[in-house]
Amino acid sequence: MGSASAVVHGFPHLRTVRSALTALYRRITADFLHANFAVSVPAADVALAPGEDLHLGVQRVARALVQHLQLPDARMIVGFRDMPEAAVVELAAGPEYFVELNPRFRDHPRDVGGALAHEVMHVYLDRLGLSFPGTAENEVLTDTATAYLGAGWLLLDAFREGGGASQRFGYLTPEEFGYVVAKRAVAFGENPETWFTSPQAYEAYTAGMRVARRDAQRPPLTANGRLGRRRYAKDRRRAQELFARAGGGGLTTTAAPEDGYAFENGPPLRVSFPCPVCHQRIRVPVRGHVRARCGLCKAVLECDT
Repeated sequence: MGSASAVVHGFPHLRTVRSALTALYRRITADFLHANFAVSVPAADVALAPGEDLHLGVQRVARALVQHLQLPDARMIVGFRDMPEAAVVELAAGPEYFVELNPRFRDHPRDVGGALAHEVMHVYLDRLGLSFPGTAENEVLTDTATAYLGAGWLLLDAFREGGGASQRFGYLTPEEFGYVVAKRAVAFGENPETWFTSPQAYEAYTAGMRVARRDAQRPPLTANGRLGRRRYAKDRRRAQELFARAGGGGLTTTAAPEDGYAFENGPPLRVSFPCPVCHQRIRVPVRGHVRARCGLCKAVLECDT
C-alpha cells in the first residue's frame, strides 16, 4: 500500500471501481456476500487501546481482519521496516502471513487498522483468484473490495487534510472510498457515519454518498427526476426514428454517457442500463413500467422504459 502523499480528490477511478464491484459479485455470489459480510468489522476490534503493547496490538488487529474475511486461521506475522510504502504483504501459500509496516505507525497507532485492512485484502483476493490486469487497476480492485466487504472504512478514516499536512492510504481518492462505503451502506443497511473519527473522512463519505444515490436515480429507473425522464423520452424517440430509417438490423444507439443507458433495435425495442448496485448491464423491453431483477446481485428494480 502506498504511503501518505498529496491528496487527489474527485472520482478519477470511478469506472474501474464500478468494474471492481461487478467482478466481486461475479466471483462472490450475492447470497454469500449477504450471509458472510452483512456487518462491517467493528471499530473496537481494529483499534489499539491506550497503553496496549504495539506488537501485540498489531497482531490482534491483523487477526481480527483475517477472521472478518474468513481466511484460514493462520498466524499474521507483522514487523516494522523503513520503506517508502505504508505497508507491504508477502503473498505466500501459508500457513503464515507476513506483513511489514512503516515505522511511523509507532507514533500513529490509530491508523494501523487501515494499513492492515488493505494488505489482508491482498491475501484474500489472491486466495480467491480475483485480480485485474495491471498494477494500478489491481490496487483499485483491492481498495474497492476492502471497502465493500466491510473493512475499507478504516482506510477512509485514516484520511486527514489541513494545517499544512495531509495523509491518505490506498489508491482510491477519499471521495471514491466514500462512494464504495456508501454503496455498501445502502446495500447492507449500515450507518457508518458514527464510525469516522476524521472530519475530512466524513465529508468524503457524504460526497461519495451523493454519487451513490445518483446511481439509483438514473433513467430508466423510476426514481429519476423530471429532467431525467424528459431526456430519456427524447433519447428513446431519437432511437426509434434512427432504427426506422435503418430498416432493421442490430443497430444500437447510446444516450448520454453519464446516464449509461442504450437502446437496442428489436423487435421488441430494448433498453440496457447498468444495475445501480453491482453495475452489470441489464436489458429490458421498452414497454412502459417494467420490474427488472438483476441476475447478478438479485436487486429488484422499478423501471419506466
